[in-house]
Amino acid sequence: MAVYTHVAAEALATFLARYDVGELVSAKGIAEGVENSNYLVDTTEGRFILTLYEKRVAADDLPFFMALLDHLDAKGMPVPPAIKDRGGAEIQELAGRPACLIKFLPGVSLSHPTPAQARAAGAAMGAMHHAVADFAPVRANSMGIGEWRPLLERCGRDMDTIADGLYARVADALGAVEVAWPASLPTSAIHADLFPDNVLMLGDRVTGLIDFYFACTDIRAYDLAVMHTSWMFDARGENPDAAIGRGLLDGYVAAHPLSDAERAALPVLARGACIRFLLSRAWDWLHTPADALVTRKDPLAYLRRLAWYEANPDAFA
Repeated sequence: MAVYTHVAAEALATFLARYDVGELVSAKGIAEGVENSNYLVDTTEGRFILTLYEKRVAADDLPFFMALLDHLDAKGMPVPPAIKDRGGAEIQELAGRPACLIKFLPGVSLSHPTPAQARAAGAAMGAMHHAVADFAPVRANSMGIGEWRPLLERCGRDMDTIADGLYARVADALGAVEVAWPASLPTSAIHADLFPDNVLMLGDRVTGLIDFYFACTDIRAYDLAVMHTSWMFDARGENPDAAIGRGLLDGYVAAHPLSDAERAALPVLARGACIRFLLSRAWDWLHTPADALVTRKDPLAYLRRLAWYEANPDAFA
């Protein structure tokens, strides 16, 4: 979440008049994240999230995201579906951007999850994968393995301004991952970005899975690998906590089976996840507007994670 596009109070009040949600009381920009512009909106009838979709989210992809959220909501998953206006529309336009008003979910995202919380989050991912078994729509992964080398080349040698030799280091690691990438594992709709800040919790209970705007159809176990790389380390990509990793895996397996082939592929899937987020963070580091209300994330935190997975191929044993 972030704020790139600013919305005047008058425009927001007019926007809200399309819905049965009461009148605007207040709106506050949400600075976390790097993808879209987000506001916490309070009205006389309750609290909502307003999301304006920026350039990285294609308007043509929004129906997939909305359908997935509606499907998961109907299955009882704790997700935030878009609210329909009086005419039944979910996707609107505001300030020149596609926009949605989204259900607000209680809970907080965690900076330092416990093993019990990791287990609950892993179980929530497993339950989500079970819930999408009959979800028919398909969306290619816009940040899948086929996109990593082109993104590396777009970042180019400017990456070496982040750290000396970073471009060559990532190029070598990517080559090894491309050779080893599994081609025949089960696929499904996946979240593809289930970091701790995209899971809301109250105590050890998951109350929300949010920010589905990288959701796509891809290797199901890759979703778990992404989660592992983001949950098991501190914000600098250091101090790996094996108990967190075990909690994620145990929770997932308790809710959804993990085949021997999927488990065997997790090390290379995790290295791939590290490269994917290193590259997107590097791009954002090099290109985020100076005046954006957004917190850039350190690409090197994922270089440190990558080095750990390279040194610990038995991390998922």
